[in-house]
Amino acid sequence: MSTLSLVELTKRFGTDVNAVNNINLHVEDGEFLCILGPSGCGKSTALRMIAGFEQPTSGDVQIDGQSVVNMDANKRPTAMVFQKYTLWPHMKVYDNIAFGLRLRNMPRAEIDRKVRESLEMVGLGSYGPRLPSQLSGGEQQRVALARALVLEPKILLLDEPFSNLDALLRVRLREELRRIQRRVKITAIFVTHDQEEALSLADRIAVMNKGQVEQLDQPSAIYATPRTLFVADFIGVMNLLPATAQGNIIHFSGQRLQLPQANSYNGEVTVAIRPEDLVLVTRTYSKAWVGTAEQVIDLGHYRKVLVRIPEIGIIKVYLSKSVAVVEGETLSLYPTRYTIYQDNQSPVEVKQPIEADVVMATV
Repeated sequence: MSTLSLVELTKRFGTDVNAVNNINLHVEDGEFLCILGPSGCGKSTALRMIAGFEQPTSGDVQIDGQSVVNMDANKRPTAMVFQKYTLWPHMKVYDNIAFGLRLRNMPRAEIDRKVRESLEMVGLGSYGPRLPSQLSGGEQQRVALARALVLEPKILLLDEPFSNLDALLRVRLREELRRIQRRVKITAIFVTHDQEEALSLADRIAVMNKGQVEQLDQPSAIYATPRTLFVADFIGVMNLLPATAQGNIIHFSGQRLQLPQANSYNGEVTVAIRPEDLVLVTRTYSKAWVGTAEQVIDLGHYRKVLVRIPEIGIIKVYLSKSVAVVEGETLSLYPTRYTIYQDNQSPVEVKQPIEADVVMATV
């Protein structure tokens, strides 16, 4: 059993900077949790407090129900993989991995077995005699992962380990990391600012902003039902449209949406619409938003179209490749699903089914 709990964890720098502000978080045994957020949100500071490299201002870090907040970093049952590989350049790969085991005074035969097993695990079985300078960036990061795993920690900590690698290699390595994590069944905390990375890796995602966790949920729920306007804007692509709510009507200057029933919102609101939830409809549909395609971007299996709607502005729409759209063309659109946000109230999701005979194309 290897669980992690952060209890009212806080870290202040000076008197006016709350890098981490009263976080409460529990990670289950064998879970892969991603802490996701923009630069400066406090995610790496939280990870460093778990590892013991930063001392909390207040709160607690518990592993398997026991506090480790007063335990030195080298005595905690954690291992960390950093953004930079931090391999000793004068040591061979084998010795880099064996270093921590030798500090524990393990027998030579056991060290040799563990090092070889860890190299095989990361797909570098024959790389022991090489120097770090003879490895690519991706290979060096695998060695860093092997060096962490060979210590058999209870909690594996990863601080943006793939951010220095090219896009294709990042995808390959994160797939390998997920496979290894499932194989060894280790609890893992992965910090990243890359939403695609978090969505593809995590069992759950904690989205951080200004030192606090704004939403903790499964990837599908984070994307489909963001609980705050920040999460809605940060995860995926979203159209955020300022509007005014009055009864069951949402007004966008000269445009409007009619809700199925009256809601509790009145006054200024923000309407969030995913590009895939805007459908192309016939020009005769009375509720359509009519606009002009200003830019058509081919993204492989679909097209992203920037459409200017009078009195609303430019909105992003995803359309099927089967739909022939050219810049300057007039398009009629309608949102079938959107979410309304206002201040600190709970968001309201609205689904508006549309008649099949007026829909022309979807993603």
